[in-house]
Amino acid sequence: MKMVYETQKIFGDDNIKVCPTCVRVPVENCHSESMLVETEKKITADQAKELFAATPGITVVDDLQQGKYPMPSTCTDDDAVFIGRIREDISCENGLAFWCVSDNLRKGAATNAVQIAELLVKSTVAI
Repeated sequence: MKMVYETQKIFGDDNIKVCPTCVRVPVENCHSESMLVETEKKITADQAKELFAATPGITVVDDLQQGKYPMPSTCTDDDAVFIGRIREDISCENGLAFWCVSDNLRKGAATNAVQIAELLVKSTVAI
């Protein structure tokens, strides 16, 4: 439920529906999450890949034919959030499913706070 509440808090919208799957597997580092989101309008997997790839701080690793997708063993020591296994959810008309991995020691509340502060400073300077 933490992922449900955090998502709603981050976006300031208690109506956002999140259906998280949490899996605890002992790894040396990183958090991994299976994400399922429903968008207001249909977004294809290819469109989602493009949007993710164009977003600062996100690295798309999504080549299933070559066996490439985010794994804790390859995402350690990086501030990026890694997204892969991007696909359309067949159970929901506007749903997307994807796998998300990030180094919990590098990317977390402290790093997010600094990045938000940096954005605020830039937007204040631009005004």
